[in-house]
Amino acid sequence: MAELTTKREQLLETLRALKTCVVAFSAGVDSAVVAKAAALALGDGALAVTGVSPSLAEGELEQARDVARRIGIRHQEIATDEMSQPQYTSNAADRCYHCKTELYRQIQQWQRQHQLPDAVIVNGANADDLSDYRPGTRAATEQAVRSPLAECGLTKDEVRVLARSWDLPVWDKPATPCLSSRIAYGEEVTVERLAMVDRAEQRLRGLGFGTVRVRFHSGDVARIEVPVADLSRLLAADVRAEVVTTLQNLGFKFVTLDLLGFRSGSLNVLVPVEQLAAGRASGAAAP
Repeated sequence: MAELTTKREQLLETLRALKTCVVAFSAGVDSAVVAKAAALALGDGALAVTGVSPSLAEGELEQARDVARRIGIRHQEIATDEMSQPQYTSNAADRCYHCKTELYRQIQQWQRQHQLPDAVIVNGANADDLSDYRPGTRAATEQAVRSPLAECGLTKDEVRVLARSWDLPVWDKPATPCLSSRIAYGEEVTVERLAMVDRAEQRLRGLGFGTVRVRFHSGDVARIEVPVADLSRLLAADVRAEVVTTLQNLGFKFVTLDLLGFRSGSLNVLVPVEQLAAGRASGAAAP
């Protein structure tokens, strides 16, 4: 606990040294901790910005507004237009790079329009993210975006502990990456497919599956991931029938269940080994 206290103070000091900052704010636990720390360190010198696009799951924007209000940080919503970019919609393994580049550029444009050019953009990347395949890290490096959690060595587990100590309502929120992460690499990202995935996951959560992913694969195939402990419940005759009917009504032609269970970033198995290694290397080189 003493080590976490030291890291917390280092986080506050790191942000205080920036004088003013803009937090790329999704209202996930990581960006919420950065926003809370920024509010404590900088007061009105901190601003949270949420990018809004079709890849944002239902309910996420409302939660971002609520969390920002609870933290007491100024909050701005900006529209991002990654869906107009072929490099993004073609959905190669570096899709996230193009998404984050668009977000950071839109934030910078907003800063120029509102006379805040000196505010440093910060994100919620933590120390554990640096060893994962995250093409968005390269975008952050290119756009001079800081990652204060990673800089202070705060891990995923430590971030959750810190969030709970600050009474943030998202401290135990499951990871909620953008909806495009559900589309298998190489399959085009479209508004219609994002909506199919979003509605499917919302229906499954309504059935009591808190942690769930519906992955979209070629041929309008849905591959459902839930924790291994929930597999038997999903396979119960009445639940299985309802899930199949619901997803087929949403447009999926085939509904499958992944027997390996839920795991974050499962689509990364489709990424060539060399590209995975390069992505992890760029993360390790981030500030």
